[in-house]
Amino acid sequence: MPDLLIELFSEEIPARMQGKAAEDLRKLVTDGLVEAGLTYAGAAAFATPRRLTLTVQGLSAESPTLREERRGPKVGAPDKAVEGFLRGAGVSRNQLEEREDKKGAFYYATVVTPGRPAPQIVAEVLEKTVRGFPWPKSMRWGAGTLRWVRPLHSILCLLTDEAGAEVVDLEIDGIRAGRATQGHRFMAPGRFEVSSFDDYEARLKRHKVILNPAERRDAIWHAATNMAFAAGLEVVEDAGLLAEVAGLVEWPVVLMGEIGEEFLGLPPEVLQTSMKEHQKFFSVRNPRTGRIERFITVANIDAPDHGATILAGNRKVLAARLSDARFFWENDLRVARGEGLEAWTARLENVTFHNKLGSQKARIDRIAALAREIAPMVDADPALAQQAAIVAKADLSSEMVYEFPELQGLMGRYYAEAAGLPGKVARACEDHYRPLGPSDEVPTAPVSVAVALADKLDTLTGFWAIDEKPTGSKDPFALRRAALGVIRLVLTNGLRLRLDRVIDAQLLRHKIDPISDDEERAILDAVLEEIGKHGVFGSAVRALIDRIEGDAPDWVEEVTAHVPDTSDDLMAFIHDRLKVYLRDQGIRHDVIDACLAMPNRDDLSLLVTRAEALSAFLATEDGGNLVQGFKRANNILTQAEEKDGVEYSFGADPKFAEDPAETALFAALDSAEARIAPAMEAEDFEAAMAAMAALRGPIDAFFEAVQVNSDNNIVRRNRLNLLSRIRAICLRVADLTRIEG
Repeated sequence: MPDLLIELFSEEIPARMQGKAAEDLRKLVTDGLVEAGLTYAGAAAFATPRRLTLTVQGLSAESPTLREERRGPKVGAPDKAVEGFLRGAGVSRNQLEEREDKKGAFYYATVVTPGRPAPQIVAEVLEKTVRGFPWPKSMRWGAGTLRWVRPLHSILCLLTDEAGAEVVDLEIDGIRAGRATQGHRFMAPGRFEVSSFDDYEARLKRHKVILNPAERRDAIWHAATNMAFAAGLEVVEDAGLLAEVAGLVEWPVVLMGEIGEEFLGLPPEVLQTSMKEHQKFFSVRNPRTGRIERFITVANIDAPDHGATILAGNRKVLAARLSDARFFWENDLRVARGEGLEAWTARLENVTFHNKLGSQKARIDRIAALAREIAPMVDADPALAQQAAIVAKADLSSEMVYEFPELQGLMGRYYAEAAGLPGKVARACEDHYRPLGPSDEVPTAPVSVAVALADKLDTLTGFWAIDEKPTGSKDPFALRRAALGVIRLVLTNGLRLRLDRVIDAQLLRHKIDPISDDEERAILDAVLEEIGKHGVFGSAVRALIDRIEGDAPDWVEEVTAHVPDTSDDLMAFIHDRLKVYLRDQGIRHDVIDACLAMPNRDDLSLLVTRAEALSAFLATEDGGNLVQGFKRANNILTQAEEKDGVEYSFGADPKFAEDPAETALFAALDSAEARIAPAMEAEDFEAAMAAMAALRGPIDAFFEAVQVNSDNNIVRRNRLNLLSRIRAICLRVADLTRIEG
């Protein structure tokens, strides 16, 4: 069985495209070979800046001959139908057979597809793959029709077995497949021939090309960390940068250079970002001081002067870049220390957040008001939370963040510290964007939590208010991420928030235009704060509105006529994200649904506690069996209520019990109810479910011993009311009707 080697040699492929391109080559070729009838033992694909390579081991030498029986039209069918069948099957009329089955006599044809040699199939599959390759961006180079990411220079395509290596007969746009490739562009530019994958990989290495990207990454990291360690320093880890740099070189040569003394006072994150984004340098940190003092660059050549010229050029370019960064830093510090961060916030009045949601400054005002309302719910100081929200996005106006947007928040912390703001406020400036994703750190400092929640809830309520919701896979405003951020902030910090009330208040804040009258503004803020705490129709809301003298302003009608449809829809969206989050933690969807059907489902901490307890309960034998007993009781009761047209919900009396199992069930229900009620009051779901589990035996014994639908109507009604007690007690913990199985 031969082995297949393919190399597509071109000009430099962008590093960001190499990994996917190698995987696409492997999948397209191997899928095409299998579809054509060939089998293989294994396959691997590799990429360097100038080549995509695929090796396929144990490829079958030819495809098998296939025989297929096809049933045609009925005997006696019109000639045109028969002729069409003959053309499709590729047979003549005298090759047809007539066979009888239950539906009558039909024509049958045996279609034989002869096997084909592997080289022929490989040529077809590779040409189709190359011509239809899914590059993110490609174009025609020269006069041909082939589109490729960069000019394609040569194709290597070999089938190797015990008899030797055979070049596959293939030509694409004037490029004929051969057995030769090239080494490193500068250190070994000549062409050479290969006979197999092992020979190919070994010869490439002798010609200064490391084929395997993982090997290049390991070589870079090993050399970089050794250099840093020898100088008493450490390399700042960056897996993304490491993968990108490994895609820029075929023969990595690691060099370490020094950063000018005049730039060492810059924040380490500024140095790191500038070097990474502009130069693709790794940062080298002094572990004792935390300062970034040197850089690592990776060359693609062994220079005669051991990299001295390369480092000198890199230091010169880096100095120009860092001079800009230092200029931005010093200018921003002068503003922060002189005018304060509020000066930057004021400038955001002229920056549009969204054409339907106003400016960034208007958004900051809403977030500040909401953060103040949330603060007591998360044990934060309301004044500090409001102050932090006002300045949290001020750095968006700074020169440094304009140049490096990825530093927003972080620079806010530096500038807040420089302005002499409280430490909790400065920390909130950095933390309020978090968590940015499922693995990002979640803030735990109360002021940071208040501002982070306010920021995400304002985003969600704002886009829900203007009906700009995610659709399908499209989510241009990252609303799913914002919802997950709310969930993680609540759960990580164990917060007990009534989210629907907070959402209602913020939705109203979006609807009601800014008010210039200070007294009226104060009353509106107090009303919205009360709504966030107690709901739209709380008595305190009415009392505050009644304080308004004269004609009621327009916003009063908005509050009193508020309908929670939009709020409910947003809560459903958050619950959907919560389902995804909990499923990733191993909690079944039906368990989540059973808990979502219970009251106070906008209290996410309570909801998750209930779901975790129910999930653990159902994993036990008693839990699973009790659910079956509950469902049996519920089914019998539901059918009886539908048949009789009445509700059996009270009146079960032990004096009508005819069987000891029936009497025992009454006692067990009394005992369980006495334990479940205080447990539910204390929100101790584990204790409530443990009490419920004790019902498993008595319920099983009851169904084994008695017939619910007795001929005696009094006994029947009593037993149905008893089943109603089972249903009511079990449904206090969760809606078990939603549990599957």
